[in-house]
Amino acid sequence: MEVTEMETRISQVHNKRKTDSTEERDDDENMSGSQFESIPSTSATPSNKTQMEDSSDSLSVTKEAVVVLTRLPDYKISALRPPTPPQFYSEDESLSSSDSDMQCEPEVSEPAPVIVSSAFSHSSSETTKIRPNLPEEEVNVDMIVLAKRGPMRWQRGKIVDMITKEDGRLKYKVSFEEKGRSLVSGHHIAFDTTPRLEQLYVGARMVVKCQDNNSLFRPGILAELPSRKNRLRFLVFQDDHMPVYVGLPSLHLVCRPLENVLDDVANTRHSSFMSQYLRDWPYPHLTHYIAGQSLNAELNGVLQRCEVQVVDSSLIQVVFQENQHREWIHRGSIRLEHMSRFLELKALQEYESDSD
Repeated sequence: MEVTEMETRISQVHNKRKTDSTEERDDDENMSGSQFESIPSTSATPSNKTQMEDSSDSLSVTKEAVVVLTRLPDYKISALRPPTPPQFYSEDESLSSSDSDMQCEPEVSEPAPVIVSSAFSHSSSETTKIRPNLPEEEVNVDMIVLAKRGPMRWQRGKIVDMITKEDGRLKYKVSFEEKGRSLVSGHHIAFDTTPRLEQLYVGARMVVKCQDNNSLFRPGILAELPSRKNRLRFLVFQDDHMPVYVGLPSLHLVCRPLENVLDDVANTRHSSFMSQYLRDWPYPHLTHYIAGQSLNAELNGVLQRCEVQVVDSSLIQVVFQENQHREWIHRGSIRLEHMSRFLELKALQEYESDSD
């Protein structure tokens, strides 16, 4: 009886193994090409070997580990996929992902120009902004001079008298070639002769000949000495903030300039700009523009759109879109929107630094 019962039990085990093996093969075929998760089995499968012990009728079973493939849910499959960068979506997918029917294009702001501090010199003599210690040239009666007749209007005339006031100030009576006389101070007359190079320095007070009228002269301050960067020319900032490149024959030194030449500049905004410019020299701040670039610049006190036509050393020639007005502007001018903001921020930083 015991043998017959044992054979029956072994036969059952073999039949069960065949059934399990068939089911596993069917599952493999049904699940081919799908995503699976590999997990260890927790069930025990009887082995082909059995042992009978004389002292017991129990069956000893050896456990064998198997791998069961289980299909993953869709949400797990999605989580395992790497995210697709936005640029790889098709145009249709990008449009369909929006809640709005209209697609707004991002506003592209115009990049601000680079602001550089560039030296306009190649030797120590070119960087000087200190008045040379030279003896003053004499000013006498009957001398031909250039004298002030208005804020931005100087003309040629002759000194006909020199008058000392009660407070000790010396005045010069000038008779102009184009009629009229005026009593002026020493810082309102200039030599009619061409200055010597050793007399010139950045910050010198002078008048320059008008390019469109040889009988008129405008007051200004020397801002650049000749160098390779400016093609061996002199840059002068006129008192109305207008810059101009000129040659040596167009320059005329003021006879008796004030200790602080900026005290003679009526335009306070330009005076403030020149003060900053002279402090920064020989490394003035300049915006970097190219021909064809559009920008905002001040015209008649209002910011207007204009386009760069020509870049000439420290200057740019622009044409305003509204009225086609054309003029030269310094690349560090406060009339340029970019530079004005930069200088305001710089002044604020300097103020805060001094306060600390």
